[in-house]
Amino acid sequence: MTAVPATRSASPARRRPSMARARRRSAPYVFVLPFVALFLAFSVYPLVYTFRLSFTNWRGVGAAEWVGWDNYTYLLTSSQFWASLGNSAVLWLLIVPIQLVVGVLAAVLLNSVLVRGRGMYRVAYIVPFVTPLVAVAQIWIVLFDQNYGAVNAVLGSVGIPPVGWLTTSEWAKPTLALLFLWKTTGFIVIILLSGLQSIDNSLYEAAALDGASRGRQLWSITVPLLRRTIMFAVVLQTLAVFQMFAEPFVVTQGGPYGSTTTAGYYLYNHITRADLGTGAANSFLLVVLVMALSLVFVRLLRAKD
Repeated sequence: MTAVPATRSASPARRRPSMARARRRSAPYVFVLPFVALFLAFSVYPLVYTFRLSFTNWRGVGAAEWVGWDNYTYLLTSSQFWASLGNSAVLWLLIVPIQLVVGVLAAVLLNSVLVRGRGMYRVAYIVPFVTPLVAVAQIWIVLFDQNYGAVNAVLGSVGIPPVGWLTTSEWAKPTLALLFLWKTTGFIVIILLSGLQSIDNSLYEAAALDGASRGRQLWSITVPLLRRTIMFAVVLQTLAVFQMFAEPFVVTQGGPYGSTTTAGYYLYNHITRADLGTGAANSFLLVVLVMALSLVFVRLLRAKD
């Protein structure tokens, strides 16, 4: 009988290249693993948990009671919920169009070679954005106080009677919008300036040789080539306006008569009442609304190659 030769195990020299290849292939996954773990723990899991919570009645203690679509039905038939969305929509109209116009013009001026000390102006624009919001809100309360505010004092010096900037429904939203504009416009200017600096100067030189005025160059070159940056700014500010909470919380407490109760502030009211199931449903409705608005703006403002 012929003996069967024993199989030889792979030599260490053959194992080393295969192990090295495996390490090289797995290295990218090892590097991204911390981000994936943090994203799953602090983004995906809370999102899934909140979505499940939106179908329950839970007060923060005890077992959650499953109520199905009752929370969503309550919100969609609530006049206060729709009023908060209406307030946010009005604030959006008072903030975003003005901010874009001012932001584009300011970015063009900062990018111009005719402006001296551009670095100083850039710092000045970003200072309000990095200033703590609560401090700015307290200054706003002092400035726009009906009886002792500096704004009414200046108006009174020219014979204009005191205005209830923060105590009347007509003026509370514009005053709050002015605070938001002062706080965030500088940041939008910096974003638009970064987009503006990516435009080739030869386009402006060619347009000038063809006799195009500065206004024509702004409308026909700058604005079209800034569409992607403008789209990003619009989506960013839409998120910020519909999530606005600290401004009405500190300045007006949602008043007067609910005129500054934004969507974000209305969501906070559910938390103070420990109505966490309805609050979770409210947050998901806001997510759907903001996503829909963002998709509309992306569709309208996307750049054409």
